[in-house]
Amino acid sequence: MLIISPYFPPVNAADMQRVRMSLPYFAAFGWDAEVVTVDERYVDMAKDDLLLQSVPQEIKIHKVKALKKKWTSKLGLGSIALRSLWFYRKKVDQLLKTSRFDLIYFSTTQFPVCILGPHWKKRFGIPYVIDMQDPWHSDYYRDKPAAQRPPKYWFSYRLNKYLEPMAIKYADGLISVSDAYISTVKGRYPTIRSLPAETITFGAFDKDLGIARDHQHKFSNLLQDGCINIVYAGRGGADMHEAIAPVFKVLRQGVSKNPELYGKLRLYFIGTSYASAGKGKATIMPLAEQYDVQSQVVEITDRISYYYTLATLQSADGLFIPGSDDPHYTASKIYPYLLTQKPLLAVFNPFSPAITVLQEYGVRNVYDYQNIRDEDIDGFFLNLIGHQPLLQHYNTNAIKKYSAEQMTLNQCRVFDSVINKHLT
Repeated sequence: MLIISPYFPPVNAADMQRVRMSLPYFAAFGWDAEVVTVDERYVDMAKDDLLLQSVPQEIKIHKVKALKKKWTSKLGLGSIALRSLWFYRKKVDQLLKTSRFDLIYFSTTQFPVCILGPHWKKRFGIPYVIDMQDPWHSDYYRDKPAAQRPPKYWFSYRLNKYLEPMAIKYADGLISVSDAYISTVKGRYPTIRSLPAETITFGAFDKDLGIARDHQHKFSNLLQDGCINIVYAGRGGADMHEAIAPVFKVLRQGVSKNPELYGKLRLYFIGTSYASAGKGKATIMPLAEQYDVQSQVVEITDRISYYYTLATLQSADGLFIPGSDDPHYTASKIYPYLLTQKPLLAVFNPFSPAITVLQEYGVRNVYDYQNIRDEDIDGFFLNLIGHQPLLQHYNTNAIKKYSAEQMTLNQCRVFDSVINKHLT
C-alpha cells in the first residue's frame, strides 16, 4: 500500500495522526505500507521531532518537493496540496513504474491531492481509498457571517465543489470519521453507493503518553501554580460557543456566590487558532468577557507541539472538551484526553457521535448542550475543588474497541474488501 499524506512527522498536523498511529500495526494485518509526504522544508507548520519516535524505522518514507509558499501565496494558493500536486504526480508515477503496489490510500484533509487518484488508477490499474477526516465540499459555512468563515472561503468553496467529484466518483473505497460524511458523498454521487465504506474514528495510541511523560522536563509549565487548572487543547471558534457558554455561566454563578472557593478555578484554552505564531485571533476570550469570567479564563491562540499538549493535559487537574455546533463534528482528539484518565467534562451537540464513544468508555460528565443542567457543571467543579482528583477507570471493552490497533484492523478490512472487489 502506498499512503498519500502531505503532512507527516515531524510536522505537527492533526490530519497525519491516523497514518502515524496505524503504521505500527499495518504489517500485522497483512499490509506493507510506504508513505509519500511533502518534505518538511516546504511546510510552514510547527514541527515536533518527538513524533518521529512513534514511527517504525522500517517504514519507507518518500518525500516530494512543493512550490515555495512565499511565491504561490501571491496568487492566493498557499495550500500544501496545490503546491505539491505536480511533484506528487511525478514521484508516484516513478514509484508505480518501478515497484508493485496493490492499493493507494489518501489519508489527509489536504483533499486536492486526491484528484491524482483517477490518474494513477487509469494509468497503472491501482485502486484507491479516500479517508474523509473532514468534509471536502461542504455548505456548513454558507449561511455563516463572513467573520466566522475560514480564510479565502469564497475561493476554497468553489475549488472544492469542482475538485471533489473528480476524485470521489472514481474511488474504490471510503473511510471516514463520521457516518454523515459518507452518507453525504454517497447521496451526492449515486455511482459510488455500493463502494466499500466504513466509519472509523481515530484511535487511542498508548505509546504517545509514555513519550510525553519521558520528555515532560523539556516543556515549560503553562498552568498556574496554586490553582485548580482545567485544560482544553485544540481549535477554538464561534461554533463551539454553545458548548462553552453553559460552563462560563456556571463559573460566573459560582464566583458570585463563593468567590474564595470558585476563584481557585482556571480554564485554559490552548492552541485555539491555526494562524502562525503570534497572529491568531482569540475566539474564546470574547465569550469569557461576555460572561465576566475573563480573569479565570486563559486563551493561548498559538498552537503547541503534540507532546507538549499531552504533557500539559497530564499536568492538569481536570479536562474539558467542547464540541462544535456542527452535529457531524466527531472530535477525534478525545482519545488523548481519555488516555490521561483525568476527570473530564465534555459538552457536545446532541447529535455528535462523540457522545456515544465517551459514554461507552464510562465518562461520568458527558452532556449535550441542549440538555445540560447547571448542577451537572457545578458538580464537576465542586468535585475538583473539594477532592484530590483521582484517575478515572474506563470500560476495558471500550478501551480495546477504540484502540489504534483496532482502528488499524478496521481500515485493513476496508482495504481487503476493495482488493477483493477489484480482482473479481
